[in-house]
Amino acid sequence: MKSAIDVARYFLCRVDREAGDTISPLKLQKLVYYAQAWSLVFRSQPLFDGDIEAWVSGPVVRDVWNEYKAYKYKDIPAPDNFEKEFEEDELEVLEEVWNAYGELSAKHLVELTHSEMPWLNARKGLEPAEKSTKIISHEDMKSYYAPFVEA
Repeated sequence: MKSAIDVARYFLCRVDREAGDTISPLKLQKLVYYAQAWSLVFRSQPLFDGDIEAWVSGPVVRDVWNEYKAYKYKDIPAPDNFEKEFEEDELEVLEEVWNAYGELSAKHLVELTHSEMPWLNARKGLEPAEKSTKIISHEDMKSYYAPFVEA
């Protein structure tokens, strides 16, 4: 199984920097979250091990946060020498996520995740600005996103 860092690096390699596109840690977190969610829907299994926490800013994978937190709100450069091999079904999920969410801004992705049941459920009972490490469940992700495919 791949790590959340592998998934993050995949997205960092997809950014078209020559066209002026950029990616911040905030946006990266949301893409990694959606990759996990859609893997649960399309593959019926997680893309990576590790929990996704319901932070004030939306879904966060702590390993990815630790890896890129030094960039704060700045753009993350492309990784050096990233050659992780993904299975075909994993690549399909990653490409679907990139095509659906890659052009959206970090702010838009935050607003989107804040309006969706998995994050809302994990934050139930918390104040809007209250810090939390509550876990967004795989069951909530799969049950929320699956109907969008069937529709």
